Amino acid sequence: LESTMVMTLTNKKGKSQTSIIKSITADGGRKQIIWFLEPKMNQGVSLLKIEHENKPDDMRLWLPAFKRINRITTKKKSSSFMKSDLSYEDLYNRNINEYNFILIEKEENDNSNYYILESIPNDKKNSGYSKHISLIEKKTLRPIKEESFDKSGKLLKTKEYSFNRIGDYDVLTSIKVINVQKDHSTVINFEDIIIDAKISNNLFQEMSLKRLPK
Repeated sequence: LESTMVMTLTNKKGKSQTSIIKSITADGGRKQIIWFLEPKMNQGVSLLKIEHENKPDDMRLWLPAFKRINRITTKKKSSSFMKSDLSYEDLYNRNINEYNFILIEKEENDNSNYYILESIPNDKKNSGYSKHISLIEKKTLRPIKEESFDKSGKLLKTKEYSFNRIGDYDVLTSIKVINVQKDHSTVINFEDIIIDAKISNNLFQEMSLKRLPK
């Protein structure tokens, strides 16, 4: 899947900054490479993510100003992604082996159109979260809203997701994240979406980080 991501950061004073990002994903989001196109000060910054089943996941960040590729280690995954309200941890799929999932069943929700799912990371030392509580649409199994809590159990972030049906797929079209503790927000809109794009596996390697897409 190919798309253009328009990411807008807004601080507590209402001042905003927008970035234009090219994204290509494969294997259900387990492989992803993105390049910052705008603003000029971030142009060329890129990120490669590859999730593995039987070995540690791999994430690398290319910083052209420093001519350096940084490996995002497990200890760094709770850090902010490019000053946004998303951490590197938020960019990963939640592997069933890395979380304890609990379906919260409440009597008043028995006839609801939604599931309430609690996700607790197994790696409590390196995760930036103690838990997530997600609202999942029963019919489509799409996440609608989520609350993420810090290590002390206090609400840290709220997240809202929007999807459109494109062909046979439910495609994510926007994410809104609010850091309630910092009064800071991040909105990502996905545009120019191309599904079933012909993508070579050779794209997802370190050398591609330094090559801005045409």
